[in-house]
Amino acid sequence: MTLAERDAKIIWHPYTQMQTAGLPVGIVRGEGAVLFDEDGKEYIDAISSWWVNLYGHAHPHIAQKIAEQLNKLEHVIFAGFTHEPAVELAERLIMLLPDNQKKVFYSDNGSTAIEVAIKMCLQYWHNQGQPRTKMLAFKNAYHGDTFGAMAVSGRSAFTAAFDNLLFEVEFIDLPTKENIQDLKSKVSNLSSGLACFIFEPLVQGSAGMIMYEAEWLDELLKHCKQEHVLTIDDEVFTGFGRTGKPFACNYITEQPDIMCFSKGLTGGTMALGVTTCTSQIYDMFLSDDRMKTLFHGHSFTANPIACTAALASMDLFTSEETPANIQRIIVQHQQFKLQVENHPKVRTIRQTGTIIALEWETGNSTSYLSPLRDRLYHYFLDAGIILRPLGNIIYILPPYCISNEQLAYIYSKIIDALNEI
Repeated sequence: MTLAERDAKIIWHPYTQMQTAGLPVGIVRGEGAVLFDEDGKEYIDAISSWWVNLYGHAHPHIAQKIAEQLNKLEHVIFAGFTHEPAVELAERLIMLLPDNQKKVFYSDNGSTAIEVAIKMCLQYWHNQGQPRTKMLAFKNAYHGDTFGAMAVSGRSAFTAAFDNLLFEVEFIDLPTKENIQDLKSKVSNLSSGLACFIFEPLVQGSAGMIMYEAEWLDELLKHCKQEHVLTIDDEVFTGFGRTGKPFACNYITEQPDIMCFSKGLTGGTMALGVTTCTSQIYDMFLSDDRMKTLFHGHSFTANPIACTAALASMDLFTSEETPANIQRIIVQHQQFKLQVENHPKVRTIRQTGTIIALEWETGNSTSYLSPLRDRLYHYFLDAGIILRPLGNIIYILPPYCISNEQLAYIYSKIIDALNEI
């Protein structure tokens, strides 16, 4: 019996309608930008295995560091105790971030990093005796699948079954030159009740790689600061070079109060989340009153193995090779964009850094549930490429080790699909 057949008997997969889904692909090995299935077929991982893998599968440096740590310490409770990987990772991460980020809180994935940020903001105001409970977020946002993260995400197929259980959020359009004054006025009108504004910087990933300009985000954040509204920068997806700079917030001058990380934090090797914040927020939880404590944590907080994976990932991120690879991918994407942007089946094509997205012309509006999605998914899978279309939008988000030849093959197959489907 194959892996896929064994799986089908007992496993429930994420984002999958199990009644209609085919058998999953059984993967047995990875190397660089390539995955190998149980039949020996190779697949180029063009989406970094859900946006997490930065440097390639089974990277020897990360594997070696994890193996060394396993022989020292696998885990210890993080309440009342600490360890070298957690301390060093916090030190190194803070050095890379905007200089107002002073404290690191560990969790276990992107959604919980967001939950921590939301709780920090809500309790920040609660601890002052002036509770604010309303949130501000962008329309079409996606911040995760736990309840707080869902609440600040746009209402969609992801949240439909739970909409009446989610707390109150004001949703606004992405900022543009034309609407920035209206958005600032709305912030001013709501400010006395707003706990925070949460945003995906420059790129809304799950919404279909929707991109917007840093200039108007910067102006909106400056206005939030003037109105004493806390800001949460969700860098779970955009962090660690995806947008062409170390973090998407490097494109703006206003510094967020809180930042959230996961995905590429460990190079895609282990589950780990981080929420960082300013001293101003941290200090509001310091008190002789224990009720002002941030009551959040989980059993594997700051797991030494996960922190070690993140440290090894940091070694690679700060090497000379990584920024050179990022720029190389950006140039390849730019050339491909010029090649296909006038194709009659390309409604739009957009790029930010190593992220490029192509919206397929279907004659209908863009939809996550577009029937074209499954046709495209299987077309590329048959060609040995893992692309996971967001409805009628396909995107490439490769690990930084991907070769120009591998990129050229992906581009060529996209052109074939445009001509054939």
